[in-house]
Amino acid sequence: MPVTQLKQTNLPFYEERVDLACAFRWTARLNMHEAVANHFSLAVNDEGSKFLMNPNQVHFSRIKASDLLLIDANDPQTMSGPNAPDPTAWGLHGAVHRNCAHARCVMHVHSIHATVLASLADSTLPPIDQNTAIFFRRHVVDGHYGGLAFEEEGERCSQLLADPKVKVMIMGNHGVMVIGDSVADTFNRLYYFERACETYIKALWTGRPLRKLSDEIAEKAALEQEDYPGQAERHLAELKAILDEQEPVYRN
Repeated sequence: MPVTQLKQTNLPFYEERVDLACAFRWTARLNMHEAVANHFSLAVNDEGSKFLMNPNQVHFSRIKASDLLLIDANDPQTMSGPNAPDPTAWGLHGAVHRNCAHARCVMHVHSIHATVLASLADSTLPPIDQNTAIFFRRHVVDGHYGGLAFEEEGERCSQLLADPKVKVMIMGNHGVMVIGDSVADTFNRLYYFERACETYIKALWTGRPLRKLSDEIAEKAALEQEDYPGQAERHLAELKAILDEQEPVYRN
């Protein structure tokens, strides 16, 4: 279906759906997903309580704009509907959108290097290069894994993201959750966090001492990245341009 024809159907939040569908497909291309078990969501109202999310157990590489569910975090009947989301997605993402209005977009994956970090006794990410410095004092570690993220576990995890400065939650023995202001902002952060984890894990493999940045330089680098103009938006725009050429069905 041509993009123009789809727009005429008045699909709600069409551009937001396209951005999110792009993020799903690129996450699969980068092998940062896990089967059909991970979830992304995007708030679409001012309060943050209504959000788009992937349908239950559909592979990231197949998700289209029209597939995304529109969910209300305050609707207790959500799980009884015919298009109910995955229960763990509802428990985790519903709680975050209900309790953290600043978390406009939420991405949760079990990407390999982030999950390795989440499995270490000390799961903090030290600033050893430019990418790891981006997350200096901007991530939190949840060291109290309590099983699958149903509603009780989701409520507990959401409390760890109450500080708007904290953009990444390393979910101990589980994976990672990244939040942001938009799909572009959040996907860019997710991408760089996985790259940062890969650098750190591979540096540990060498068994040699690490050259850690000072707190002052790490904070300086993190602030400079936050103020860097337009990078996240350009990153997503380029990914959409590639998909437009190679698999435009994601826009349908």
